[in-house]
Amino acid sequence: MAPESGIVEVFNAGQGRDDVIPLWAGEGDLPTPQFICDAAKRSLDNGETFYTYQRGIPELRSALAGYHQRVFGKAFAPERFFVTGSGMQSIQLAVQAIASSGDEVLVPTPTWPNIEAALGIRGVKPVSVPMREVLEGWELDVNDLEASITPKTAAIFLNSPSNPTGWVASEEVLRQVLGLARKHGLWIIADEIYALFYYGEANRAPSFYDIADEDDQIIYVNSMSKNWAMTGWRIGWISAPEALGQVLENLIQYSTSGVPMFSQRAAVSALNDGHTFLEQQVGLAKDGRACVVQGLGALNRVRIAAPQGAFYLFFSIDGVEDTRKFAMDCVRETGVGLAPGTAFGNGGENYIRLCFARQRAHLEEAIQRISVWLPEI
Repeated sequence: MAPESGIVEVFNAGQGRDDVIPLWAGEGDLPTPQFICDAAKRSLDNGETFYTYQRGIPELRSALAGYHQRVFGKAFAPERFFVTGSGMQSIQLAVQAIASSGDEVLVPTPTWPNIEAALGIRGVKPVSVPMREVLEGWELDVNDLEASITPKTAAIFLNSPSNPTGWVASEEVLRQVLGLARKHGLWIIADEIYALFYYGEANRAPSFYDIADEDDQIIYVNSMSKNWAMTGWRIGWISAPEALGQVLENLIQYSTSGVPMFSQRAAVSALNDGHTFLEQQVGLAKDGRACVVQGLGALNRVRIAAPQGAFYLFFSIDGVEDTRKFAMDCVRETGVGLAPGTAFGNGGENYIRLCFARQRAHLEEAIQRISVWLPEI
């Protein structure tokens, strides 16, 4: 019963084309930096190919604590971090840890399709709470969340900055969501993967870390993929109250039995020495955002709102109602790979997602191809 990904469907349709510009997936076009790869090579050369700590090697858990301290300005215990085989697995393990078959989890939509799929595979019902489109983009009404709570509700899944809409929860909204979770005894699964891809005045988006207590029922899911161009490495992490430690260790043991040592050594290098590259990634996204907002915004039929965070433009086109067909036609006719809004759940059907974490030349070429083809449809 696992659903087919609407993003992967377009990806498959565009494979084999030499001229494809792949803006469908959430990744940039820079390869993993050499210093990160070198750390993995050294690990392999040193024969680190055996089973290792289920929770992650101590060096990586310490590096994660140090990274969080730099970003959020307060101390973190290494014991609250658990290394996983990707951000996707972090989500799956978080769901397994706090929800059982028949439970419900509230999910503001539109949202990344893998979130609802991870819930469904567990036998948990995703309850869509549609966000509201406003002139500046999107907003979440916390009253809509509370109205969706039932005796079966186990958790709230909140992704901010949001994939695909670019919405960013303000600190006030986060306080309201946390208060709601405390009031009803719910868990929060906080997906803050795009925290540093933020286009406000601060260096990062508001976070539950800014307002939550150490033992609040919050599981943070994250990944090495976006910040350090490591999508193909499949390594991520969970941050959770230490009381969940044995639960998460057991779940890791019974799924992957740990993350390869060489991948963990690479992650340590990224966290400790990747500050300059991370700044480059964020700068690339800011430039890409300006490029697509200006370029696509100049087309008469395109309706956009500049995203507050993440690195996606979620836009609509007057006269285009079947966005799945549009995305499939677009990649076949122009070679530009976009993700259809139908892949992102309730409220996303009339939109199209474009990843702008890429070099400007590729984005400008994609806009040019779309601008030529659009009047023909």
